[in-house]
Amino acid sequence: MSIGIIFMGLFIGFMVGLTGVGGAALLTPILILLGINPSIAVGTDLFYNSITKLFGSIQHFKQKTINLKLVKYLAIGSIPSALLAVGILHLFNAYFHNQEQIIKHSLGYVLILVAVATLIKTFMKNKIEWNQLQLKPVEEKRAMSIAIGAVLGFIVGLTSIGSGSMFALAMLYLYRLGPSELVGTDIAHAFLLVTAAGILHAGIGNVDYMLAVNLLLGSIPGVIIGSSLSSKFPAKPLRTILAIMILLSGIKLI
Repeated sequence: MSIGIIFMGLFIGFMVGLTGVGGAALLTPILILLGINPSIAVGTDLFYNSITKLFGSIQHFKQKTINLKLVKYLAIGSIPSALLAVGILHLFNAYFHNQEQIIKHSLGYVLILVAVATLIKTFMKNKIEWNQLQLKPVEEKRAMSIAIGAVLGFIVGLTSIGSGSMFALAMLYLYRLGPSELVGTDIAHAFLLVTAAGILHAGIGNVDYMLAVNLLLGSIPGVIIGSSLSSKFPAKPLRTILAIMILLSGIKLI
């Protein structure tokens, strides 16, 4: 089982490094389809994601490619909202014992959203023209940023998915950020969000640490290999195939 999980981590890390498409959208549904309890899959994925995002955040902080104000505003909304989602999920399970169904169905719908977001990012990114909302300073969009964080943070707390893809899409359309700043800001905020939600899931007992360690053993070299080969493969076709795979996984879980 451990060898199989390490190879699965290697594959997911490789695909993330190669395409930039989020690992959670690939990992969580695979874990559930392999028979792992949905709440354990979500909690473990958040813990695993926290560690991977930490290394990315450190690198982008060194490169000064993080918009710290935007990270702060998004986190003010997203962290309490994600914690609320985890709390509601736990409460529902205590009273109605339907946590698995809620997670599976939520996950299915969110995967469809992520697949659509990935396709939009892939094919529309270069066609975006700066609009009046994007040109406004981040300070003037404080309330909007907190609201976006709250809505998307709740989804991440519930499913572990979207901390990268959905926030990146919002940043792409609503803020004026360069490509490296968008990636750096997205990763830094995602680190804070998944860490907070992951700690709460760990406190409830929803994290399988051995599973997370095995995944990391495979995914860390996988990301390095995938990243080194990314310039040799066309990104659009690969991202499109992955988006279709994510879409099918979402439909299967609903």
